Amino acid sequence: MQKLNVGGVKEMEQTAVAGNPQPEFRMIRLLVPLIALISGCFMVILDTTAMNVALSKLVEEFHVQLATLEWTVTGYMLATAAVIPLAGWLSDRFGAKNVFLTSVILFTIGSALCATPNSAEWLIVFRIIQGLGGGFVMPVAMAYVYRLSPSNKIGMVMGMLGMPILFAPAIGPIVSGWLVEYHSWRWIFLINIPVGIFSFIFGLWSLPKIAKNKVAGFDLPGMILGPIAFAALSYGVSEGASSWTSGKTLAGLIGGGAALVAFIIVELRAKIPLLELRVFRSADFSFAIFVQWIVQFSLFGAIFLMPQFLQQARGFGAFDTGLTLFPQALASACMMPIGGFLFDRIGVRWLVVIGLSLVSGAIYQYTFVDMTTEGKDLLLPLIMAGSGMGLMMMPLNSHLITKAPRELVSRVTSLTNALQQVISSLAVATVVTILTSRLKTLAESNPAAQGGNEADTMKAMLSLAPKAFDYTFSVMFAVALCGIVLGLLLRRGAKPSDDGAENTKAERAVEGLHMG
Repeated sequence: MQKLNVGGVKEMEQTAVAGNPQPEFRMIRLLVPLIALISGCFMVILDTTAMNVALSKLVEEFHVQLATLEWTVTGYMLATAAVIPLAGWLSDRFGAKNVFLTSVILFTIGSALCATPNSAEWLIVFRIIQGLGGGFVMPVAMAYVYRLSPSNKIGMVMGMLGMPILFAPAIGPIVSGWLVEYHSWRWIFLINIPVGIFSFIFGLWSLPKIAKNKVAGFDLPGMILGPIAFAALSYGVSEGASSWTSGKTLAGLIGGGAALVAFIIVELRAKIPLLELRVFRSADFSFAIFVQWIVQFSLFGAIFLMPQFLQQARGFGAFDTGLTLFPQALASACMMPIGGFLFDRIGVRWLVVIGLSLVSGAIYQYTFVDMTTEGKDLLLPLIMAGSGMGLMMMPLNSHLITKAPRELVSRVTSLTNALQQVISSLAVATVVTILTSRLKTLAESNPAAQGGNEADTMKAMLSLAPKAFDYTFSVMFAVALCGIVLGLLLRRGAKPSDDGAENTKAERAVEGLHMG
């Protein structure tokens, strides 16, 4: 039995002794360590939007091409994708607390370095350092929360952790846009330093030590192939947004695909694999993660496309776009704890169905946007989209984790986060491809957009943009409807018991495996 001592927080038993029930759960006991985890996650996720806002300013600052500066985003993404698969093994080997605090330190140091360079090349290097630290934070934090939470309160606690996941990306453009427009781009990195120091000091004091799992082997082939596979695939699909037949895209997809196949073969044969792929033998887990991909893909109709419409078609600045989208972030933050609370009582099925129905209703309204659309016209759909996301995102993550053996949860969060990184890149690339393809088709049928002076052509293309966005929103709406149907097929699963006993198909699939 391991007891957790968190400063002045009362002792909690992580596992119950046979015959003795666990002490009554009180949320206040977890609030202190949750503050450290949430502040770290919020800092990392908030910063993912920073460079998108600052790129145009940095083009002027460094006197380089946009293609060069895009590597500040791509390099960060690849570093993040590369380290995510390692998070579970490192947590088992060195302890989740040590890995989380180290990652926060590395991200904070990277942020400080990012505020210093006077050349694009050094900024790219420092962003990679940031990504190496930031990639560990979310999977380790999710595993941490799951290990600390009673099995019948997982949804509620995970819902609280999930607040920064949806709130930070929406508030990011507001903060970043204001800093870039009225102060200096360097401040989008400098603001991370006090947050990182707070998260580290608070975490050092408050985060309980979780027992390390004994790791008998060192999966060197997996540690080489895993980062290569997920980083290369993420790069390939992100380059697909420009062209699916370009050399960079094909190199990423083919190289990443080959590395992924080799990685899967190695992991299925390894006694102590880097990622526990055997959980896919559970039909419930496999179906749930497929539904998560569909949900994640459809959500980009509400998350990714609308900001692009406001900025590219309507001419909104980054700061005004952030303010317009703020109701969506606020609705997500309000609904996230409610979604977690309901998950503990009714399971995931109806939360996904209701959540996706709200998102689908929002996307349907987006299909009518035009050049007269204003922020007030989007208020209702934005609230609907935010409410739907908050209601289902973390319950779906919680559902996936509960389908895995408790002792392998750190490996499963690494697995799901690594796959989400690839799906996110694929979703963006696919949406951009549909949008540009539709705009090209419309331009070919419009004489005004095929020649003449540059001003008239630009004006014609701008007038066609809303129709291209409407079409793309319609595609995302269809995907969301498919997600609703699949959500109805999700199994609620057995209601978690107070003693934490679990008997899932995933556990039976890995029966006989021992962590040491």
